Amino acid sequence: MFTRRAPLAARAARPQTRGHPLPNPPDDAEARRAITPVICYPVETLPQPDMGLYSAARKGMSKVDEVTVPPRDAATFSAPAGHIFRISSIEGPQVGDLNLWNARDLSERFYSGKTRALHGTHLTTGDRMWSSFPAMRPMATVIHDTLDWYGIDSFGGSVHDVIGTRCDPYTHNLLAGGQYHHCCHSNLTRALAAHLGIAPQEAETHVHDVLNVFMCTGFTRDTGQYFMKASPVRPGDHIDFFAEIDILGGLSACPGGDCSSEHSSDTVPCHPLLVEVFKPQPDALKNWEPLAPNGYNRTHGW
Repeated sequence: MFTRRAPLAARAARPQTRGHPLPNPPDDAEARRAITPVICYPVETLPQPDMGLYSAARKGMSKVDEVTVPPRDAATFSAPAGHIFRISSIEGPQVGDLNLWNARDLSERFYSGKTRALHGTHLTTGDRMWSSFPAMRPMATVIHDTLDWYGIDSFGGSVHDVIGTRCDPYTHNLLAGGQYHHCCHSNLTRALAAHLGIAPQEAETHVHDVLNVFMCTGFTRDTGQYFMKASPVRPGDHIDFFAEIDILGGLSACPGGDCSSEHSSDTVPCHPLLVEVFKPQPDALKNWEPLAPNGYNRTHGW
């Protein structure tokens, strides 16, 4: 028989042990909690990024394009395979919501959940942005991050998360009512619609869970809720990605600004973000080859 869990507020009101409600714990509760966890997806056998090659690619690279993303809006950009794209803070602390698609096939797109399962809740140098099934391969690799120093703070917060899905008008409508059109979901929808020359309703089907660039987040220890706090990003900070395939990107400058208090807001300070695309020197990539799509044969035991 299915029993619904009590609402969060009711659960929080119960007696707490280590931050969690434990009515009538069994006699062996401590022994059960003491069981050692195991990593779900050991990554030692994954194709390893050649960080030496990427470092060499950054040296002598030349800028070939740039796009400024306005506050509370989004823009698209293109980064061919073998190029480097950089997202920078330029005027003030600002969070960005990043979508990536295969420029030749929009059905292959960034898979936030699998990236989180493989690398953890937040990305940094050496981690990869993996694509959706059936291709499931690296789309981009983080090769340089000026916020590497932040690590994990005393609240459990860290930067560049793959936890949050993106602020959206549907959740906003449920929580606050109204029709707010500058959530990251809507910003990305408008930008992709304009780029492809299609209706927003069609473009929306391609918008997906994001990498929250520069966003500082974690989970509360008592209730396990997703939290955000002021981003540590400052003008001049940036994160560099190596495009492993031909990339079409979409970046929204979140209406929450640095996300220190709220998102989906027209009142908090917001700033533009800069996307730059660089081409490495030809000899820098002589030992690089793009990875093929996943080798699974897709028969599914049929």
